[in-house]
Amino acid sequence: MPLKLSLKPGERFVVNGAVLQNGDRRAVLLLQNKASILREKDIIQPEEANSPAKRIYFPIMMMYLDPGGANQFYDEFVLRLNEFMGAIRSTDVLKECVSLSREVAAADYYKALTRCRKLLTYEQGLLGNVDPGVSERGEED
Repeated sequence: MPLKLSLKPGERFVVNGAVLQNGDRRAVLLLQNKASILREKDIIQPEEANSPAKRIYFPIMMMYLDPGGANQFYDEFVLRLNEFMGAIRSTDVLKECVSLSREVAAADYYKALTRCRKLLTYEQGLLGNVDPGVSERGEED
């Protein structure tokens, strides 16, 4: 089943590591096969990984975008997830972290990114941030 991607004018996205940008009109793309794809709003730059949950999200994002180089980001992911879990007391959030770890171990990076957005939302609630940088469901707020 193809993935339907509706793009706003000028919206950027990444497909298998290539940064693409939509033109000046809305567009719909249909991806007919499996590809690593992220919208601009779901991508964070290294300097934007400035909170505990974002420091977990970033290496997962990199593993998703470059599965062949996943080993170089895996240790950073494990370190940051362990730090996060050591500071959390919520059993529900800890369960999310365990599931997240399983998804990364199974190389199901897109699913792990989706789950990690829940950690971003949780962290946002704790820290009182207005904008976590990436929405919980990958949609615009």
